[in-house]
Amino acid sequence: FLFVPAVEVKIEVVIPEKERSKEEMSPNGRASPLIYKVNGTARHYHLEEHPIASNPYHNPKDVVEASVCHVKDLENGQMREVDLGCGKALLIKESGEFHAVGHKCPHYGAPLVKGVLSKGRVRCPWHGACFNISTGDIEDFPGLDSLPRFQVKIEKEKVYIRASKQALQTQRRTKMMAKCISLSNYNLSSTNVLIIGAGAAGLVCAETLRQEGFSDRIVMCTMDRHLPYDRPKLSKSMDSHPEQIALRPKEFFCTYDIEVLTEMQVAAVDIKNKTAVFKDGFKMEYNKLLIATGNTPKALSCKGKEVENVFNIRTPEDANRIVKLATSKNVVIVGASFLGMEVAAYLTERAHSVSLVELEEVPFKKFFGEKVGRAVMKMFENNRVKFYMQTEVSELREQEGKLKEVVLKSGKVLRADVCVVGVGAVPATGFLKQSGVNIDSKGFIVVNKMMQTNIPGVFAAGDAVTFPLALRNNKKVNVPHWQMAHMHGRIAALNMLAHGTEISTVPYLWTAMFGKSIRYVGHGEGFDDVVIQGDLDELKFVAFYTKSDEVVAVASMNYDPIVSKVAEVLAAGRTIRKRDVE
Repeated sequence: FLFVPAVEVKIEVVIPEKERSKEEMSPNGRASPLIYKVNGTARHYHLEEHPIASNPYHNPKDVVEASVCHVKDLENGQMREVDLGCGKALLIKESGEFHAVGHKCPHYGAPLVKGVLSKGRVRCPWHGACFNISTGDIEDFPGLDSLPRFQVKIEKEKVYIRASKQALQTQRRTKMMAKCISLSNYNLSSTNVLIIGAGAAGLVCAETLRQEGFSDRIVMCTMDRHLPYDRPKLSKSMDSHPEQIALRPKEFFCTYDIEVLTEMQVAAVDIKNKTAVFKDGFKMEYNKLLIATGNTPKALSCKGKEVENVFNIRTPEDANRIVKLATSKNVVIVGASFLGMEVAAYLTERAHSVSLVELEEVPFKKFFGEKVGRAVMKMFENNRVKFYMQTEVSELREQEGKLKEVVLKSGKVLRADVCVVGVGAVPATGFLKQSGVNIDSKGFIVVNKMMQTNIPGVFAAGDAVTFPLALRNNKKVNVPHWQMAHMHGRIAALNMLAHGTEISTVPYLWTAMFGKSIRYVGHGEGFDDVVIQGDLDELKFVAFYTKSDEVVAVASMNYDPIVSKVAEVLAAGRTIRKRDVE
């Protein structure tokens, strides 16, 4: 092995200029306004002006310099986390060029050095978000922010990293956005873009419009009392308060003129007159509409279903109340769904007992297959969860109005102070019945690859839609998962602006139980075989779901970053054959 004397590499960190106050902005900026046609009438919209400063650093005291590595220390296709004393950066070499970006995924802080580098982007090892290595921009989800980008300089094979301390510490960058022009001129009962629903799809749609320079009015409405929040945490981290799981702070919505009407339910949509009619009688006209209402949890239909302390989880308040009531008490969970299993895992350390009732013989059988389902079930049983399989609830019994017992069809009677129902959900699309928007037999809104419905100017996104999945030969599917809702929102926004962008993302999801995660990529519906590599008993495995000769989905536990690697292969349009994994 050859000894190479230590040679240094120079990385300069460029962070986006902090947003200047409105007073500093010149009213007639140098940037020529773009023109956006709405119904044949031209409207001007400006991107917020950011002149390119000759010095990229606002404050010289905010800059740090440190030495990192020799140019030959990294091969092409390699990544390295480098420490600058007051924070770290991710150094990447691809096609002979060096790039440097933030080292943590802005979603939940995963170390990107453990992720997958492929064709100019890095994919997070935990939840599959993708970032462009040249710009730091987010290209696939979940999460809202991009990575800070650091400029790399190499001089005489010596290296120094020059970085803004602030960028190193925050490890995230919000893309530049437009603001609304002359909001005060608007008629309260009309908006250019109306977004029904304030989950991931709705929020990403609104943010994408602003990032693309759209400066007309945007109104989001939600039945919730809160601004958009991280919904997966309702079952994974049940005692989180709304402000802890908010996706954006209140100031963000004010800064970028995204109006959110909380506790407002749309009762009907009048397509002909482009008007949404709210439950309280209020009407709002729109020019473009996004329907992103998600789904509604199914309730139990058995005797006694109206007794107290029986819950669906819909809001942070529901989750918080369940934790409070379940502490040192007996909990029965109905349905071994993702939600049911995550709630069971979360409550085991808090409750006196946790029982789970399910119609199937093993949890997750349709999704993960029998072998993986059994391995997961065993992990739960080792954590004191008692399963009652191949049965359902026939009655909920009360004492003084409150739940006392859950009676099963098998005849078994379970003591219960709290019951959580996780038996699936139906799309929240009842209000569209007479609207003319195309809805399938299960209640899902049918959209094309641009998230457009059959009605011009009306888009739909998230859990309530079926869309053509490129991965499965454009078969119309419903993918009710967090990452996909983000991407739907982005695609809808781009096509409201007539970009003609089609969805091609690969579904990626995860579930977390007892500090362990199962990651999953692809769309395994209708799989006919499962090839397991690794050890199910040790919970260290990869499961390849196949349909005839093709791998259609992959799940893993304690095997990172295999699922992110597969996601990159599938995203590149390549097919994995069954014989390749056997």
